[in-house]
Amino acid sequence: MATVAIVYFSAQGHTHQLAEAVAEGARGVNGTTVELVRLVGADIVEGRWKNPSVLAKLAAADAIVFGTPTYMGGYAAQFKAFIDTSSEVWMAQGWKDKLAAAFTHSQNLSGDKQSTLIGLWVNAMQHSMVWVSPGIKVEGYDADKLNRLAGYGGVMAQTAWGQEKVNEGDRKTAVLLGQRVAETAVRWVKGK
Repeated sequence: MATVAIVYFSAQGHTHQLAEAVAEGARGVNGTTVELVRLVGADIVEGRWKNPSVLAKLAAADAIVFGTPTYMGGYAAQFKAFIDTSSEVWMAQGWKDKLAAAFTHSQNLSGDKQSTLIGLWVNAMQHSMVWVSPGIKVEGYDADKLNRLAGYGGVMAQTAWGQEKVNEGDRKTAVLLGQRVAETAVRWVKGK
């Protein structure tokens, strides 16, 4: 059985919707269990994130999918605090050879989401993880189309100011990312 953990921060709820979509896709793959792990600001004390139960769930996973909103061209501060604390995991190479993938969301069409995904990729490479891309070509640029923002390193989503639900195309793209990560994790675990 392969375990996929989706660790994310969401302030407005959009990144949470994407995390649920990734989980939906992963759960649809036989031989997969899914852990949905939401980071909360209360776990940050004096600038440092700490929650041993979250780290235990990630340690038990075969694949970790990272999710954060893009604020001012980068991670949400709450997610960055988690990433910085993962240096303790890095020291022991605790995530080495785990699969990794990512998704992000912002209000603007660009919003510099690519820089957030690159940062998540760099973090995964520092941890000696193996990156799984979405593997989805652009279907079109309308809100109901797959990979409409052309995120090839990870899923990029966008909602307009005041819009409560993520666009259907972005949601479906996140579902397919979850499916791809889970399928890859099942093969990865069988090959160990």
